[in-house]
Parts: sequence; C-alpha cells; structure tokens
Amino acid sequence: MKKAAVKTKHYQIAHIHVWDKNNKGDYAIVLAVQELLLKKFPGAVINNFPVEVLKSYDRAQAAKLNRADLIVIGGGGIFYSYFLPFSQEMIAALKKPIFLFGLGYIKEVDAPLWAKDKSASVIALVKRARGVGVRDLNTKRFLIAGGIKPATIKIIGDPAALLSEKKPAIRAMNKLKFPSRGVKIGLNLNYSGWLGFGKWREDILRAYRETAEYFQQEFGAEIYYLKHHPGENNIYPELGIKNLKIVDLKSSEQKYIYGKLDLVIGMMLHVGVMSFGALTPEISVAYDIRNYGFAEFIGHPELVVDLDKLKSGELLKRSQVVFKNRKKYQSKFRLRRQKITDSFADYLKFIKNNL
Repeated sequence: MKKAAVKTKHYQIAHIHVWDKNNKGDYAIVLAVQELLLKKFPGAVINNFPVEVLKSYDRAQAAKLNRADLIVIGGGGIFYSYFLPFSQEMIAALKKPIFLFGLGYIKEVDAPLWAKDKSASVIALVKRARGVGVRDLNTKRFLIAGGIKPATIKIIGDPAALLSEKKPAIRAMNKLKFPSRGVKIGLNLNYSGWLGFGKWREDILRAYRETAEYFQQEFGAEIYYLKHHPGENNIYPELGIKNLKIVDLKSSEQKYIYGKLDLVIGMMLHVGVMSFGALTPEISVAYDIRNYGFAEFIGHPELVVDLDKLKSGELLKRSQVVFKNRKKYQSKFRLRRQKITDSFADYLKFIKNNL
C-alpha cells in the first residue's frame, strides 16, 4: 500500500511592521522579512498590520491578529518614540506566539530621553514575546537596561541586508546612463523627518559637495543621488553637484544599483544596510544611534562620521581611505553577510520549533 502524502501546513502569519511604501528602506525591510518567512514557511499567508495597531486596544484588531498561527513584529525601527507608548492592554490581548524579528531602537541626535511609559511599554512587549531577535547591540543594551535578561535576546541583524536584488529594465539603466566602467559614487541625505537637519544643514551640504567634487576631479567619477524618500526632493538640488543623476527605483532594483557602485556616502540607515548587503562600502553620516549600531554590528565602526567632525573635512578624508580599500571591504562584507544569513536561518528554525 502506498503511504498517504504528508500534508504541508500552510501557516497564517500576522506581520506587524512600519508600513510606509514611500520610504524605500522601510519597504525593503517588509519585503526582506516576508521573503525570509516564506522560505521557511512555504505557502504561508502573510497579513500586514501597521505598527500603530499596538498603540491602542482594539478588540476587532486583536481578534484578527489572534486568528494567525504566529505574530511577527519587525524589522525596522519599531522601538521609536513616534510609535510609543504601546498599549499594554493590546499587548495582553494577543494570545498567539509573538516573535520580534530584526527590529531596532531609534534615538536621534539631540532627541530627548523617552518618558517612562514609553520605555515600560516596550519592555512589556518584549516580555510577552516568545522570541526576541534584534538588529544590533544598541537595541540589546537598551533592553538589558530595561530589565530583560541578556540570554533571551538574539542579535540577528537587519533583514534588509538580505533583500533579493533585481536588475532594472534596460530602459531604466539607459535613463541612468549607468556606465559599465569608471568610478561611481552614491550619495544620500536624510530629509524625511529628522528635525535636527537644520542645525547641521550647511556642514552636511558642504562636506558632501567637497567630497563629490574631489571624486569628479580626481577620477572623473559619476555621482548618483540615491533617493529613499519623496521628501529628499526638497534637499538634494541644494548639493549643487554637476551632472548629479537620481536613482529612484523599486527597493530590490535600488539594491542592485548599490552593488555596482564603488562607494556610498549616506545618512538614512537603510542606504547603509542595503549597500552592505550589496557588498559596497558606505560611510554613514550619523544622525542617530542606529548608524553607529549598524557599523558596530558589521564590525566596522570606522564607517561612521560624526556630525561635529564635518567642518574639519573628516568626510572627505574617510572617503579617500575607504575608497582605496573598497576591495578589502567587499571581501569582509561577503563573509559577514553569510554570518547574518546563518543567523536568520537559525532564528527562523527557532521560531518554527517554538510554535
């Protein structure tokens, strides 16, 4: 007699995340998380919920979340003052297994410390979770300071680093006039809500302009602006860089382009995360603790420049050194990316074994 075929369970997964399709980094995180989940849970049905669902108790929303087999929260900056405090009543109403998935803590330069109710709501969520997978050491330190046991926290990295890449259509490549040879430098500014930009505006623009002009004069470099948010339309023209080309593609296509650049200079975290994932070194002008956290996580704290060092020409100096050693960074990034891939595979196995 033939054995009956084993029926594969098709899981229902509730995915809570930052739902902003206008922000390429936020969208890249969602796509990457769901790619990873579907590899581990083939045929799963994933239902999307915005992180704001945690801000207040809603019986109907809680019921929808509890119809899933598991609840995945993250990645991205879920632990961000703007989204807090979470409703502890809502957290208590969630009865299905909760897994935090490569999410992080955000603390911008000059931002005030959180009120106690915000911190308390984050700790309540973490204590309720069956699995705690964070993106960097700073997030782990924050949770430990709140009373979470270190052994319960797994540092798995930022899922956007593993987003699959897709080559843009020929028309898009031709529009960019993207050469197969020659030096190519990418730039990005954070102009999507960081209130501190005005304080550092002239220092940032001057440092970027100086660096771009150096590469143009010394190497005949092509300079690309890597747009991640519509708000950047209001700032990148002020760079005044000759022949600046704008890259504004879908997240997976944008990541493909990053892999063809020689160096990226950016501010928004996921410009750096996607560049790393595409094996291109990125120097991050740090406006937030997460810029430092990501550089520390990948083992290269030198890939961060402080805002108060821009006046001294530090961005250009650091760019010269990193550009010279770009092949070495590529080799190191390849090894580190494989470790991150393994970390996510282990965490996904942990999730499946703990349902």
